[in-house]
Amino acid sequence: MAVTVNIYYTGENGSARKFAEEMTAGGIVQQIRAGAGNERYEYFFPMEDPETVLLIDSWRDQQAIDAHHASPVMAEIVRLRDKYQLRMRVERYVSDAAGIPREDEKFIRT
Repeated sequence: MAVTVNIYYTGENGSARKFAEEMTAGGIVQQIRAGAGNERYEYFFPMEDPETVLLIDSWRDQQAIDAHHASPVMAEIVRLRDKYQLRMRVERYVSDAAGIPREDEKFIRT
């Protein structure tokens, strides 16, 4: 059962975007994506809030998230969060094994 965590990083004076840029340029994002069980790790920028960055972080299961949290890369993430003085809001979602209901599929353009 996949687990997706949406993390909203908020700072001041563009610090959230600088955090995401340093995570990417420093190779940390690539390390996380290469980690066992990672299914998605992407940053997005909300149009109405230039001081927030959304991270969509998906993992195969809770054990994969636990391994990620115990990995050395997590200390670097925490260091950068502190460096940029970011606040976080977190949403957690567990996948529905049944998938998208047939009734909803007619609203999805592929």
